[in-house]
Amino acid sequence: MILTGPEINTAVADGRLRITPFTPDQTNPNSYNVRLGPTLLTYTSKVIDAHRPNLTRSVLIGKDGHVLQPGELYLGHTVEEVGSDVFVPLLFGRSSVGRLGLFVEITAPIGDLGFHGQWTLMLSPVRPLRVYAGMKIGQVMFFASTGDVDLYRGKYQGAAGPQPSGYWRDAAPIPVVAS
Repeated sequence: MILTGPEINTAVADGRLRITPFTPDQTNPNSYNVRLGPTLLTYTSKVIDAHRPNLTRSVLIGKDGHVLQPGELYLGHTVEEVGSDVFVPLLFGRSSVGRLGLFVEITAPIGDLGFHGQWTLMLSPVRPLRVYAGMKIGQVMFFASTGDVDLYRGKYQGAAGPQPSGYWRDAAPIPVVAS
């Protein structure tokens, strides 16, 4: 079951859901709007290697915004720290942002029970697009969970700012194939 807007507000008030900072006017009928934080990361190499750490470049979004370029992957983050030990969060781009040609978090929208922190956003524009720190970029929906709960204890816990992929930490060894 999905939480309604009033239930999101109640869950924040009674501590079952943490959103910091929380602004009630960002609550929608069945979701909560999250804003784009001031920092973006881009990978510096032409080829991203899944089995090794990848270097990134950090960009601070100024008051005049920052123009995202097509063909580039940007890692942004939410202003808000969002998490719950009770509800499963799903983050999607806002439809008004999608209508600007910006894909937000299309490959990994589900959050884990027990994760608490700022969310890293995968941003990919279809044409040049100026974005601004603080703009409403996405919305989080919350679903009730059933069954035993095993809370998240992973590498991104407590994230602050955009986080590059840590896939390489868990990657299996590359098999050697004899020729």
